Amino acid sequence: MTAAQEAPHPPQRLGLLLAWHGAVTQTRMKKALGAAGLTPRHAMTLMHLEGGPISQRALAERLEVDPSVLVGILNDLERDGLAERRRDPADRRRHNVVITEAGGSALGRTNAALDAVETGLFSGLSEQEQDALRALLERIDSRAEDFDCSE
Repeated sequence: MTAAQEAPHPPQRLGLLLAWHGAVTQTRMKKALGAAGLTPRHAMTLMHLEGGPISQRALAERLEVDPSVLVGILNDLERDGLAERRRDPADRRRHNVVITEAGGSALGRTNAALDAVETGLFSGLSEQEQDALRALLERIDSRAEDFDCSE
């Protein structure tokens, strides 16, 4: 039997293909973040702080994490001097979270590392194809409650 006569390969299951590429992407991203000195959760938190002070409650909602989980993340970021919790002058019961200068520097290194990973991942796609991929991925039925972050 020649190569042309071989039985056709079954079509690749789209979910498994997406999972494979997701796992490869996650591995590359984690390596890049580690080289920049951050975990994925810490990096995402700093990215949300880049726009200015935000209440701890609003930050938990944006990150789609339980407030008790956010406390642990913020404890780590404060310990490392990357973020600070400050009392809201308008409501002393509420804490606002801000990124520090060191946090901004760490975020800059992180963004550069992630840019390098994405450049490598998507080098075979045109800008238009990347936009189409982004649009398709946004339409996939995935929910935060289905996510298991085992960082």
